[in-house]
Amino acid sequence: MPLFGKKDSGKKAKAKDNKELNKQVSIEEKYNLHGLLGTGAFSEVRLAESKDTPGVHYAVKIIDKKALKGKEESLENEIRVLRRFSANQYDANCPKGTRLTHPNIVQLLETFEDKLKVYLVMELVTGGELFDRIVEKGSYTEKDASHLVRQILEAVDYMHEQGVVHRDLKPENLLYYSPDDDSKIMISDFGLSKMEDSGIMATACGTPGYVAPEVLAQKPYGKAVDVWSIGVISYILLCGYPPFYDENDANLFAQILKGEFEFDSPYWDEISESAKNFIKNLMCVAVDSRYTCKQALGHPCFFVIKQFRYCLLGCFISLCT
Repeated sequence: MPLFGKKDSGKKAKAKDNKELNKQVSIEEKYNLHGLLGTGAFSEVRLAESKDTPGVHYAVKIIDKKALKGKEESLENEIRVLRRFSANQYDANCPKGTRLTHPNIVQLLETFEDKLKVYLVMELVTGGELFDRIVEKGSYTEKDASHLVRQILEAVDYMHEQGVVHRDLKPENLLYYSPDDDSKIMISDFGLSKMEDSGIMATACGTPGYVAPEVLAQKPYGKAVDVWSIGVISYILLCGYPPFYDENDANLFAQILKGEFEFDSPYWDEISESAKNFIKNLMCVAVDSRYTCKQALGHPCFFVIKQFRYCLLGCFISLCT
């Protein structure tokens, strides 16, 4: 039965669905599939080249329907969210006027399906995970961290305006567009994302260490859970280790519920008070007092970096004239 089709029951419906699948254009008609880029629990990602425009490459996520059995809703949800952010996708559930793209959100171009697999043709991102770069670098300067966090905040703010909450922001789901040092960052993996217009969120989900207190407390929650996760990511970027850690999950969750984290010496001695204040406002246990993405983008720590850039630009212009 087609994963995205109407979920009718009975032999007639199954025969109809199989007939519809046979009519569909196959992915092999439009793309040449090449080498393996990565693997997941239910999928693999392969390099694909367009047959219409040779030399133009994409990433194709190939999901095994048999392995996915019982978890179809997660995939359908991911596709629904990605379609909301993709310029050339049509989704009847998407509000009119919101078919916009964002430069820091991985794009879904089109989908294919056969009897065994589902194929998601996506924008090719080659720079690897933010997590791997943190491991490689150890930590980031305030200037570099500010540049990254601003991009994440702008993309998540855009998502929130479209009524989407990611719910699983972490360095593993933030990808560099290219291997370049100054590459932009891209948000990926929308399997746990939720559209706010689909009802109140209360399901406990996310990754331990990045999950917000209200999720652990099993309270209804909203967009603020993403802001908390960005606070955790910002903390890690600046010092190279997480704000909450314990090998025992119960102890870890107790730390998060109380918002117990420190700016330990000597690791934080050289970090500005402005950056620390920024993190405190993102990782505020009281949801009503926690920053929104827009408030975070207006924090002085971003303006200090901007002024520093303008100062450098002014000095460069002075030297050239």
